[in-house]
Amino acid sequence: MAVSTGEDVDRRHVAASIAPIIIIALAGLAIRTPLAIAHPFAALLLFLWVVADTLMLSLIARSAGKPAWSAVLGVLAGASFTVWLGSPSVIRGTLFEAPILALTMAGIVLGHVAWATARARWTMDKGIARKERWVLAASEICPPALVRLAVAEMTVIHMALFRWGGPADVPANARAFAYHKHLTPMCATLLILSAIEIAVYHLLVGHWNRTATLVMFVLSDVGFVYLVGLIKSFRFRPVLLTPEGVRVRAGFLIDQFVPLDAIAAVEGGFTGEEVRDPATLNAALLAWPNIMLRLNRPLFRHSFLKKRGPATRVAFRLDDPEPFMRLLIWRLGQRPS
Repeated sequence: MAVSTGEDVDRRHVAASIAPIIIIALAGLAIRTPLAIAHPFAALLLFLWVVADTLMLSLIARSAGKPAWSAVLGVLAGASFTVWLGSPSVIRGTLFEAPILALTMAGIVLGHVAWATARARWTMDKGIARKERWVLAASEICPPALVRLAVAEMTVIHMALFRWGGPADVPANARAFAYHKHLTPMCATLLILSAIEIAVYHLLVGHWNRTATLVMFVLSDVGFVYLVGLIKSFRFRPVLLTPEGVRVRAGFLIDQFVPLDAIAAVEGGFTGEEVRDPATLNAALLAWPNIMLRLNRPLFRHSFLKKRGPATRVAFRLDDPEPFMRLLIWRLGQRPS
């Protein structure tokens, strides 16, 4: 009997998340062809069937067991909203000419919103942090992946535009260790080069096409804001040592928690082969790591830099590694045998 690995499950989830977008986009293009415009009601029904079937199969593929009926209702509501929003005006007008179909779709959407709102209100009463409560509540109404993406976007933008001082994000029971000082010269160079690139693009493209200039202005400026947010996150999100373990962070890019009972040893000397090994999560950015945590069991990695998979070593760089190593070695010695 074949056993699914974590990597296989992760690939299945990625495929189940990406494939529906491609299929629905192709279906949206198909209903804009002359044949679909000539038969709008048939095109509407086919588009609704494709969207609902695709989203339902994606839900089944991403679910560990039988999907909950609330999730099924959410998929049907999402399909109805997608068809209404993604249809051209001719086909959308046909929808309003079929009152039974329009009322059914509207009833599904309203039912989902009513039930999700009730569940969201119950979620808000939980004893968790306010940000997590709002994320859970919004995930009841909108797709969780879309909510997580929106939260990540707002976090980066808030970091870039509104956080210019103050302490780092350190919980009360944690000790913070910085790693951003060795990155400062390179980050400043990246910002200067990015600013020069934006100015050159605006000057050169502006003489060629006004529309292209506006597009490049939006893309380059948004990219610059994201770069500023990423660079600032290096200071505001240091590596943390907590009573439970080590939280290895590299700005927004890496956030990996390593429990104390999973650490076999902490070392300051290691070989290049170990750092480059696929089983090593290398969280050192633009520099060589100076600390490596050897694990006694594989940990599932959480990183935007590398493909997800089990890690048996975690390497990173600190501006001052000695205090971290002394405190971590002392805490490892206090573990119950």
